[in-house]
Amino acid sequence: MTAHARPPYTDADLRAEAARQHAELAKDPYFMEVGEMMQSAPVAHTVDTSTPVSWRDLLRGTGGDRQYSEAQGCIHDLICTAADTSAWAIALGIDGLEPEEHTLTVGYDPGNGVDTPRVRLHFAFHPDLDHDARTRFVMELSRRVLANL
Repeated sequence: MTAHARPPYTDADLRAEAARQHAELAKDPYFMEVGEMMQSAPVAHTVDTSTPVSWRDLLRGTGGDRQYSEAQGCIHDLICTAADTSAWAIALGIDGLEPEEHTLTVGYDPGNGVDTPRVRLHFAFHPDLDHDARTRFVMELSRRVLANL
């Protein structure tokens, strides 16, 4: 039997290339695609209601086209100015972790009239940790961090 030759690349090479491509895909989305993707997507604040509402339906009859274009432009700008977290996204996926909305913010710099966080921790958890366990972890970590500042 012949031993399989090792590929001339490493797992780190694969992760780095995946992160590079992830960043490129997100860097400058085609403006029209942003609008197309919004159409039937539910608006976040309506998802947990009995009748989720799509962007198209939310803005129908309220100056629709203009407001839809404004929302589309804002979403496009947010995507284009997003921090490049591609390497983190790849690593979280490999680890089987889910991003969580909890954050821990430490210190603010009141620059330009806007309080800018000095440090913000974002969390990712294993899927088997329920919401209460995640909240307890973040609260305990917050308590310990703030006690040591």
